[in-house]
Amino acid sequence: MTKPERESIEYDVAIVGAGPAGLSAAIRLKQVNPDLEVVVLEKGSEVGAHTLSGAVLDPAGLDQLIPDWKAKGAPLDVPVTRDRFLVLGEAGSIRIPNTPMPPLLSNHGNYIVSMGNLCRWLAGEAEALGVEIFAGMACSELLFGDDGELAGVVAGEFGLQKDGTPGPNHEPGMEVRGRYVFLAEGVRGSLSKQAIARFGLAEDCDVPKFGIGMKEIWEIDPEKHRQGTVVHTMGWPLAGRAGGGSFIYHAADHQLFIGFVVHLNYKNPHLYPYMEFQQFKHHPEIRPLLEGGKRIAYGARAITEGGWQSIPKSVFPGGALLGCSAGLVNVPRIKGNHNAMLSGIAAAEAAADAIASGRSGDELTAYDRSLRTGPIARDLKPVRNVKPLWSRYGLVASLALGGLDMWVASLTGWNPLGTLRHGRSDAASTGNASEHRPIDYPRPDGVISFDRLTSVSYSGTNHEEDQPCHLRLRDPDVPIRVNLPRFAEPAERYCPAGVYEVVQDPESAEPRFQINAQNCVHCKTCDIKDPSQNIDWATPQGGEGPNYPNM
Repeated sequence: MTKPERESIEYDVAIVGAGPAGLSAAIRLKQVNPDLEVVVLEKGSEVGAHTLSGAVLDPAGLDQLIPDWKAKGAPLDVPVTRDRFLVLGEAGSIRIPNTPMPPLLSNHGNYIVSMGNLCRWLAGEAEALGVEIFAGMACSELLFGDDGELAGVVAGEFGLQKDGTPGPNHEPGMEVRGRYVFLAEGVRGSLSKQAIARFGLAEDCDVPKFGIGMKEIWEIDPEKHRQGTVVHTMGWPLAGRAGGGSFIYHAADHQLFIGFVVHLNYKNPHLYPYMEFQQFKHHPEIRPLLEGGKRIAYGARAITEGGWQSIPKSVFPGGALLGCSAGLVNVPRIKGNHNAMLSGIAAAEAAADAIASGRSGDELTAYDRSLRTGPIARDLKPVRNVKPLWSRYGLVASLALGGLDMWVASLTGWNPLGTLRHGRSDAASTGNASEHRPIDYPRPDGVISFDRLTSVSYSGTNHEEDQPCHLRLRDPDVPIRVNLPRFAEPAERYCPAGVYEVVQDPESAEPRFQINAQNCVHCKTCDIKDPSQNIDWATPQGGEGPNYPNM
């Protein structure tokens, strides 16, 4: 099929993704040089529509980007006032005192925030500086220059039919080109994945690691609400089945942000992360908080968990990886937004200097150097061994050995355990179904816990059905031929939105793999956890997917 003719527009810097990393980069570019032409392309229907995070924000990045953010009315209105850490058993809990924890785990000085609302505010600051921001503009293809450098992206193609051919209302999109292109797509972005493979950016780092995070917003009884309280839990119901835990944040307006994270290196393919979350809410420590309340939002996304040793090379000819595209989450702190913002600032400064000296399309080595020696490195290096310890030895060992390693690193800058490796990828960690017992989960009660399709209705997700499926199977036969007999087709369970089903074909009476792409909340878990690595997540048409209000 011949490629469509597209109009082309040139910028100094083109940024893919209007999350904290992309918007911070755009703002910093204009702060350094107001004459730079900067564009931000966002696939969500509006800025913040696809942004989901816990979130307790360390304001370090915001302090550096906009020091007077309080005077300017940034939506950081709920400082953390109380910080608790619980280990849950089936019938009760044990609180771990804050005193023996390394100081870096303290939430003093942090804020409970909606990152969606913060990104909307950052977008306003960016536009006031002259940044062009286009929402509903999915970037579907990388463009390369004569020397193989990244030169731009294709944005805003609409109207392809299911077979990939142009429909009657086809719009071919535009070529958005830049002297530098920043990929700030978030976790497992489709273009970032291509760039990492094309330029060999992961050759000298450890395997990436991920978790699946699910979040609900509840309006709870005002008498139960304790604004500013932060609670994290580990243990039940996951126990030894998988790593992970929960967060419970008392936000403003009697709202509770409650979420659950499951590390995706679990072995038992029968494990059902979504149902672990729903079961967790029935714990005697948690259920009373929710009783009498009302759930108002649901969403899910993957989380980068590899940390320091899994950061790929962040620059390549013509471009750079920012934020979660580079994997900058601090797992023990359960924070990455501050590092995303710091990465955007560092990349912007490197690009502005390069452009000022007449360069374009080369590697911004100053950015990669800053990432590996500056504040991001100082945040990630001390905690580098907690995740591999947890994966190898479980919760107790990670608390004891990981805590010791963090304490020494915090005090001396030296990790006594060195740098531990993660081992296998999350997909390769999946065991054979015959070697693991199925797990019997309680049925949702429709009051505290809910089925997946009901939850998806609280995400605002919508996709036009007459378009190519954005969940692409490399081999359509693998789900039934390989994954079903060997792994009990775990896609039916690891997806938090009920996208994948094995159904009986009414004509042949044989099992058939069905993809309900309209349910997708763009979490990317399938791209990560499929044991055969047979699923590639690609962006659908712009503006589609979830429409989160204040996640």
